[in-house]
Amino acid sequence: MKKEYYTDVNNDFAAQVCAPIADYCRMTRPVSRELPLFPDNRTETDPGDIRVVELFAGVGGFRIGLERASRRFKTVWNNQWEPSTKRQDASIVYCRRFGTEGHSNVDIAAVPTEDIPQHDLLVGGFPCQDYSVATTLKRSGGIEGKKGVLWWQIYRIISESKVKPECLFFENVDRLLKSPASQRGRDFAIILASLADLGYAVEWRVINAADYGMPQRRRRTYILGYLENCPVSRSIGDMEKWILEDGTMATAFPVSRKEGKKTNVFSIDGTLDKVSAEFNAGKTKFEFENAGIMSKRRVTTLATVPEYAGPRILLGQLILPEEEVPEEFFIPDEDLPKWEYQKGSKQETRKSAEGFEYKYSEGSMAFPDPLDKPSRTIITGEGGSGPSRFKHIVRTESGRYRRLTPIELERLNMFPDRHTEGVSDSRRAFLMGNALVTGIVEKIGVVLLHNMDKGYGQKH
Repeated sequence: MKKEYYTDVNNDFAAQVCAPIADYCRMTRPVSRELPLFPDNRTETDPGDIRVVELFAGVGGFRIGLERASRRFKTVWNNQWEPSTKRQDASIVYCRRFGTEGHSNVDIAAVPTEDIPQHDLLVGGFPCQDYSVATTLKRSGGIEGKKGVLWWQIYRIISESKVKPECLFFENVDRLLKSPASQRGRDFAIILASLADLGYAVEWRVINAADYGMPQRRRRTYILGYLENCPVSRSIGDMEKWILEDGTMATAFPVSRKEGKKTNVFSIDGTLDKVSAEFNAGKTKFEFENAGIMSKRRVTTLATVPEYAGPRILLGQLILPEEEVPEEFFIPDEDLPKWEYQKGSKQETRKSAEGFEYKYSEGSMAFPDPLDKPSRTIITGEGGSGPSRFKHIVRTESGRYRRLTPIELERLNMFPDRHTEGVSDSRRAFLMGNALVTGIVEKIGVVLLHNMDKGYGQKH
């Protein structure tokens, strides 16, 4: 029997998030306030608020989703730094929308933990990298991960905080659960073991946004951590029941067990450097399914399938009227064969840079993209006018072909219209290729807030 709260959450989601997305974006645009360039806008918090720190903030996807979920989520500090570019476009957009107060635009490795304000919820879409551990530093008790790997900055911030955040909320690519190829699941095992050592229970789920009515087929791993003895941790009982019914993920995004699949239960043993060197070494089978929970390094994981029968947002519902699309997004007739080649199937001989010939083959892709389905995943190379296999192309009512505009890309990630204005169109596309679907964060945020309050009404 599902909880009454479960029904309320999903009815609210259907009424708001699955409304026509254009109207929804316009309706929620005031939440990510239109501000003058780089104002000094202070965030005040009340005793009942959830203080949020946002790492690897991008253009604020976590912030938008959480602030839509509740006014009680207050972002008190955030960090965004792109090491590969001189112009910090994501940081510029973030400050234009939310202000500069509490914003950090430096390498997170250079930020002392004591400079980060105390917070209740730590969030971030940390980059997908090699998380291997070089050694355990015996004298300091610290962990030395592979140089430049940003996961260890999250670990540092949590471990050095005088008061650890009550909850964690992270996002990463779906292949995290199976990486690297030489040790399937090692990277995720390191993450789970390190969080367990810091005192957190962790649940995760791979969610495809389109499976729950959202407008983009975007599969990502979402991770929630709960500090031992906090209200959420105390409410965890039967692990399988938490994954399938009672947990934050299960309440926000219902699932059922995949037919014929058994539950996998195991422990992640040893020091972190031992986990790095030995977890699943020499095996081809991966240990982590698309849903699971870990407590005190004991893992329960099982394969699930989504359960959703509500309204769905399709690509055709989001596109602008043809007369509102700038001419530069339309494809000249003489360029159509180049696009058709890129999108078509191929069986051809190619030559490497060293002069070696090899057989190259790939299947065809839809051309144009169907308007009666959710869109394909946006990637960072979506911008620019050059023909590409992976860019979205739609056919207009007049029969012309065109690329998607920045506003349409924002809508596919459920951002407010024009959220990324202030940088070039190609960079706006890049930023959306790096972003998450804010509707996922919003719905998890609604349930997470309820669970954080569980046991004593309002947070003190």
